[in-house]
Amino acid sequence: MDLRQLGYFVATAEEQHLGRAAERLHLSQPPLTRQIQALEKELGAQLFERTPRGMLLTPAGEALLKDARDIFGFVEQATDRVRRVGSGMTGRIDVGLHGSAMFGVVPQFLSQFTDLNPDVEVSLHPAQAPQQIVAIRQRRILIAFERMVPSESDLAVELVARERLLVAMSTKHPLATLEAIPVALLKDQPIVTAASRTGPVITLRLCRSAGFEPRFAAQASDLIMATLMTGISKQLALVPESMANLQLPGVTYVPLQTDAENAHMEVHCFYRKEESSPVLQRMLEAVREFRNHGLKAR
Repeated sequence: MDLRQLGYFVATAEEQHLGRAAERLHLSQPPLTRQIQALEKELGAQLFERTPRGMLLTPAGEALLKDARDIFGFVEQATDRVRRVGSGMTGRIDVGLHGSAMFGVVPQFLSQFTDLNPDVEVSLHPAQAPQQIVAIRQRRILIAFERMVPSESDLAVELVARERLLVAMSTKHPLATLEAIPVALLKDQPIVTAASRTGPVITLRLCRSAGFEPRFAAQASDLIMATLMTGISKQLALVPESMANLQLPGVTYVPLQTDAENAHMEVHCFYRKEESSPVLQRMLEAVREFRNHGLKAR
């Protein structure tokens, strides 16, 4: 017994007439009759009672009709499920993330993604970039969100968002009362940066564009620690807008005032170039839409 035979049987049972069933199936009547007879022989039971008015189901036929409809329902569900998985509409994606992007941009993006893809399970894995790269290669995660840009040849990197810069400082700092802080006011101020290439480079570029060299303080392990340092000292830190969602004791945030086009910090995502996961491809499409919308809004 196969699905084709079951389909012949269901059509005959519903039409209660071989001629009408054959017409519905685009068959001539003799082949349909042979298929029904073969099915009855295989099952060892009479499925229809042949009467002058048509084909009436026997008790065995009624039992088979119920099961046949269930079977076709399961087949339809399986087909739909496979199509949804193949298109990335359902499934699971493991996401790595780290640092200040966790407090703003990435949760905002993932919230939008899950709203649009409610059948995709998103699992988060916090870790620093070196561990994320290993996890991606081992396929323990499929994509990572970070400010750091890896230069590994097997990884693809895409921009997710650009965030405007804020100045983090103690609530007791003299500049804390300003609505915005021009870059020129950073002159002679001790600036703490994270132990990465991005923060010091941005600070150096902005200060030099204003005609002075920054006064760097000791580096912190990351942006969160750098921000925490400002709350217990006279140091300042240039941080992305996401950090404003992290309310630390004694710390306030004031927008940086500058006309520099590149006065921002970026969030990137990276993933295996050869990765073919449909769910990943769906997330990357969402990343590009999120990025393009954000860039247009700037």
